[in-house]
Amino acid sequence: MRTTVVVIGGGQAGLAMSWYLARRGVDHVILERGAVAESWRLRRWDSLRLLTPNWMSRLPGHGYDGEDPDGYQRADEVVALLDAYAGAFGAPVRPHTTVVGVAPTASGFQVDTDDGPWSCRAVVVATGTEGEPRLPALARDLPGHLQQVAASGYRGPGQIAPGAVLVVGAAASGVQIADELRRAGRAVTVAAGDHVRVPRTYRGRDIYRWMNDLGILDERYDEVPDLTRARRLPSLQLVGTAQRRTLDLAALSAAGVEMCGRLVGVAGRYAQISGALANLIKIADLKQARLLDRIDLHVAEQDLGDRVAALERPDPTPVPPPVTELDLARFSAVVWATGHRPSYPWLDPALLDHRGALRHDGGTLEAPGMYVLGLPVTRHRASNLLAGVGSDAKLLCGRLMEHLRRSRHAA
Repeated sequence: MRTTVVVIGGGQAGLAMSWYLARRGVDHVILERGAVAESWRLRRWDSLRLLTPNWMSRLPGHGYDGEDPDGYQRADEVVALLDAYAGAFGAPVRPHTTVVGVAPTASGFQVDTDDGPWSCRAVVVATGTEGEPRLPALARDLPGHLQQVAASGYRGPGQIAPGAVLVVGAAASGVQIADELRRAGRAVTVAAGDHVRVPRTYRGRDIYRWMNDLGILDERYDEVPDLTRARRLPSLQLVGTAQRRTLDLAALSAAGVEMCGRLVGVAGRYAQISGALANLIKIADLKQARLLDRIDLHVAEQDLGDRVAALERPDPTPVPPPVTELDLARFSAVVWATGHRPSYPWLDPALLDHRGALRHDGGTLEAPGMYVLGLPVTRHRASNLLAGVGSDAKLLCGRLMEHLRRSRHAA
């Protein structure tokens, strides 16, 4: 089978690129191992909602026009959105087609799948951030009585063995799962490492509205001081609820959730705990304060004081007593909310770094004619969000078109 461009992945990134390719009349196909929005269908817990408000649920040619711009969509609503979006412009999705290899050829690339090979002139990797669950090696050393569940496999409290639960990780998934388990009557301990604390709302507006107004979401990858760290930062401690409530370590602590530092080892029935949590909490609080300072300065400069709520800062996160070990006999289950590691078994390892992540410059891979979309800070801070992937797709589609022109002239 032959086409001009193969797009690997049928989520928001792949569909955004498809929209621009279709607008330019470029023959292409989207290869999706499951169905459109597969991760949203299968790898989200039942109560999950987007972290971003509805007004940010936009893609090329599509903007939110509902009655609740400040609400937060459920996972099934995101699936419906992406299904409808793909149908609206006839995205050429080949569902249930698994890519098993990508190799350069004299005329471009051969993309091998479980349904036969495709010959093309360019490849766009749009598989997103979710590869394999990032489980630490020490997971193998935990006592055998513990049920172990990765966040991507978590569906709800009823799935977790009765008893106390240890949630490892304090990004969005970790704090949300810990909160849901606590609300279900479970005793919960969170083992927290590096984290990013922000309020859900500040001075009456959603934090994403402020970050949008301040230009933070549009900050380019080549303007970020520490790009490697920015691309590896944990997701913001946020939850989308009708009450627009803040959910962070301070809120969990006030609700009775215990805190300890990051797991660094296991010795028999005891987990060894890092002593860095107090410092990480102080750093997260300091960075939050700096963000809120920027917002307050913006309010003053734009004379918005009479249009926003009065200034009221969040309290500092309480620092728990230092803990050096945790008795794992107390727990019935561990939920690993430790993120995902990229998985590209079908790509040439030479395109990956030592951590298995794609090496790229603003979405352009080292192999001419190959591009990536949908990763954190691909081209700007919002690259992996519904609201941000479209601008990346537009620019990279332009680069792809230039590559096609150059390769055609060289042939």
